[in-house]
Order: sequence, then C-alpha cells, then structure tokens
Amino acid sequence: MTIESQRSDHGATVSIMPRGAPSPKISISLASDVHIRLVEAAEAEGVTVSAWIGRAAEDRLAITEGLTLVAEWEAEHGAFTTDELARADERVRADLDRSQHKGK
Repeated sequence: MTIESQRSDHGATVSIMPRGAPSPKISISLASDVHIRLVEAAEAEGVTVSAWIGRAAEDRLAITEGLTLVAEWEAEHGAFTTDELARADERVRADLDRSQHKGK
C-alpha cells in the first residue's frame, strides 16, 4: 500500500492512505512525562494508545463544539441565568451518576 499524499497539520504529518477507509497515521511529539502517563492510562483502560488518544480527541472536540453552541445561543438569547446554570449542573450530575452506576 502506498501513501497517496502527505500534508502538514499544525506540526503533525497526516498520511492519506488509498483504498477503503483505513485510519490516517500521524506522528506527534509529547513531553516524556505526558507520554508515560498516556501509556499508563491506555494500559489501565485496556485500550491501545491510538484508541485512547482518539477518544480524548473526540471528547475535546465535543466540548469545544458544545461551548461554541452555548456561545451562539447566548449571543442570540442572552446569557443563561444563575438558576438555569444551577439546573443544568443538577442534570449533568444526575446523568453522570446514572452512567457511573450503570457499569457496576
């Protein structure tokens, strides 16, 4: 299998692979302590480092997209009130509690 093209993406090289939908390969640099903690975290969860990083990236993207949506909503409707924020916190905590107890 040959690499069709490469491009730089903020310091990472992304290789575009032909045929099918294989995952793009990237190379990243990490501080030594971050690398050690990353490998330990992946091992503790029983997943590959690639899977762990992929899930972390998905989580971070979801957070960023959510914050963008909140900012857009507030720009149109005004900032959330203290009461609305408190109710949202309660809902999130309840959802987290339910999801944590589900696996036990």
